[in-house]
Amino acid sequence: MKQKSITLFALMALLATMQSCSTEDEYGSIKDSTTGSSESHNMGQNCMNCHKPGGGEAPVWKVAGTVYNQALTVVNPNATVKLYTGPNETGTLKYTIQVDAKGNFYTTSAIDFTGGLYPSVTGATSTYSMSTPIESGACNSCHNAVATNRIWTN
Repeated sequence: MKQKSITLFALMALLATMQSCSTEDEYGSIKDSTTGSSESHNMGQNCMNCHKPGGGEAPVWKVAGTVYNQALTVVNPNATVKLYTGPNETGTLKYTIQVDAKGNFYTTSAIDFTGGLYPSVTGATSTYSMSTPIESGACNSCHNAVATNRIWTN
């Protein structure tokens, strides 16, 4: 009996020291970008390089990217990203994500990409929509100024 209790104690100690791979913050809440917040970093880079399962302590983003101005020279913090079930803001609006002060948007909220989603980015004076569906939230993996233009709006 003594051997079993020592083994159980060792197992409990090991489990207590393991880190969780949760997509929630330390308080158990969803983490989303918000207008005016300046917590984000690495504008223009593929957020999912770090913000992925197994990415260490970084929260796991389900959708993330950066919005720029029309000239593609500076970030645009005055924007909102919306995901619809149809192209050009048709179908059902499923998700709305605010862009933060550094031009980044991100969420740990569960996103259902079944059937594809159509992004729309709205700025102060314009809205631009994708006519093809996305099945991944790694927006900067394509919109990196190499494969495709950066995401932008006025």
